[in-house]
Amino acid sequence: MKKKGRGRTSRQRRRKSFRTSELSKESENHKQEFIELRKWLKKRKFEDHNLRPTRFSNTGRGLMAVKSLQPGELIISLPKECLLTTDTVIRSYLGDYITKWMPPISPLLALCAFLISEKHAGNKSPWKPYLDVLPKAYTCLVCLEPEVVRLLPRPLQMKAEEQRMQVQKLFISSRGFFSSLQSLFTEDVKHVFHYHAFLWAWCTINTRTVYMKHAQKQCLSAEPDVYALAPYLDLLNHSPRVWVEAAFNEETCCYEIRTTSHCKKFEELFICYGPHDNHRLLLEYGFVASNNPHSAVYIAIDSLVDHLPSVDKQMNKKISLLKEHGFSENLTFGWDGPSWKLLTALKLLCLGPEEFTCWKKVLLGEVISDTNEQKSLVLSRQICSYFIEETKTALHKGE
Repeated sequence: MKKKGRGRTSRQRRRKSFRTSELSKESENHKQEFIELRKWLKKRKFEDHNLRPTRFSNTGRGLMAVKSLQPGELIISLPKECLLTTDTVIRSYLGDYITKWMPPISPLLALCAFLISEKHAGNKSPWKPYLDVLPKAYTCLVCLEPEVVRLLPRPLQMKAEEQRMQVQKLFISSRGFFSSLQSLFTEDVKHVFHYHAFLWAWCTINTRTVYMKHAQKQCLSAEPDVYALAPYLDLLNHSPRVWVEAAFNEETCCYEIRTTSHCKKFEELFICYGPHDNHRLLLEYGFVASNNPHSAVYIAIDSLVDHLPSVDKQMNKKISLLKEHGFSENLTFGWDGPSWKLLTALKLLCLGPEEFTCWKKVLLGEVISDTNEQKSLVLSRQICSYFIEETKTALHKGE
């Protein structure tokens, strides 16, 4: 059996490897903003000895394990006092205003209003140590300029535009409530609750909250109240290849995370936001994951039609049926080929005039004919090849 190298060359290799790994991360534990955050958390009965804020070359700011962590080990237990929820908002100076406002505002809007107000308060805010470590800006698609979004695949463009309209609609519909808060401020509330501030607050909640179900409050609308901002814990980055157990423990009154896998000392500790493809990650969180096992390529219904004969007189009816029954969106190619939904849509589009009356059976997953099966498979390969070549061309242009 060959022994592990102990000579000078082996030591040099190990030193080089160590230096390379050290260059890939830089501790942020000494930074004033994190010193203040730790003091703030300690007053709320939270201290951490497992993790350290660190900037990594490949993932940005995250948390590094300062000791080896074993599967099932409790890695973070954040007391309820540290969590920012609608309970926090209702107990605050905004509580009376929210309670009196009709119709009731949503839990999401209540949190947005609180974040904007506290951010505006600056040094006077008791949440300042947490607010100071939050991102100043976000890379979610809703924050990007339209000309940048137009560079994305068509299905993602459509989702981004839909999201942008939803956020703008929520902001416009909230102006009345924001105006009711005027007595809390010396300046015009329009200069406090402007769209840029609202977008920052919305992205903070959308990208950084953990799931925590709360009892419905009469002063809030019936929309699900499932948000909790978790200081320090929200520094954990996403990896699609790990899984953790995360939930609020009613017995300890803490939000707890346990790892289900081993994490080596001085390595970044990850959590999983869910089995999201890169389309969803970019839309909701503003990043993509490399080697994502959940990756998928979304195909617009128009792209399918472009590869079919234009002489099909029933094409408009086929497209109408697909849209009516929910088969016009989320059509994807994954690592294992076309999704069932994409293949089903192709089978309906490939139906011949004599087979068209069987469209319901197609949507139920039944086989209509060998010819229809073959046509849809051939078409899926053609569409896949087309997008591969189109992507190669786009990448070459970007070089």
